[in-house]
Amino acid sequence: MTEPQQRLPSLNALRAFEAAARHLNFRAAADELGVTQGAVAQHVRGLESELGLKLFERQPRLLALTGAGRSYATHVARAFALLAEATDTLRPQPLRLTISATPSIAAKWLVPRLPDFTAAHPQLELNILASDALANFQSDGVDIAIRQGRAPFGPGLTADLLFEHEIVAVCRPALRPAEEELGRLPLLRDGHDLWPEFFERALGRSMPLAIRSTRFNQTALAIDAAIAGQGIALASRFLVAPDLAAGRLALATQAGMRGGLDFYVVSARKPRHAEQTALVRAWLLSQRG
Repeated sequence: MTEPQQRLPSLNALRAFEAAARHLNFRAAADELGVTQGAVAQHVRGLESELGLKLFERQPRLLALTGAGRSYATHVARAFALLAEATDTLRPQPLRLTISATPSIAAKWLVPRLPDFTAAHPQLELNILASDALANFQSDGVDIAIRQGRAPFGPGLTADLLFEHEIVAVCRPALRPAEEELGRLPLLRDGHDLWPEFFERALGRSMPLAIRSTRFNQTALAIDAAIAGQGIALASRFLVAPDLAAGRLALATQAGMRGGLDFYVVSARKPRHAEQTALVRAWLLSQRG
């Protein structure tokens, strides 16, 4: 036969004591527990009576733990922590998928769309890895990548076209120049530095040598500078589509240029979490419109 379990004080009394021991204040403990100050004091008095020990020294406007109270508070706090840990292990943890994208795509296209996805799929946690480095699906733990390139990407990968690379020049609407005066405003140049090619292919002339410019290492920074009225930026149309629609940006010229490398949603042909990866892929591709 098993031995009868030793009778323990009530859980409510222990919770009241533990909170009061942390705050050294019955009112603060009551506020945390959502009960009255009198209820906390009553629970503590009942616990002291049951244990036959004083746990607190009560002085005017001051509450202090006795030696026995300090020792008991340590053990009770540890017991509550163990209960919380045991309970957490029973709760299903959200599955986490990692999406790799360049910082500009992450900031300007992906992140603004995440709230709708997370609201619809709270059981799935997305980890966004914003980096210009080429992600490795094995060593980096990446499940899905938004990559700029040319299909096919490899025998072990699945790739679907997300956006064609259409390059446009954008600026603040109030600063939009006439076509022949495109070089009047400073050119905002990013790490791709496509302005010389844009002048040649899209505008049919060479870029002026004496022209003001500011350089950024990320396209997103050049776009933000254009929104702030600092000049004209080149960007993929899909990155600036929300800003164009909202009137924060305007096309500095109707001329555009087709980029050589398009944007794809890429994942392993045999992903670690096939069902969830397929769900996120389908959602990403649904955002093309």
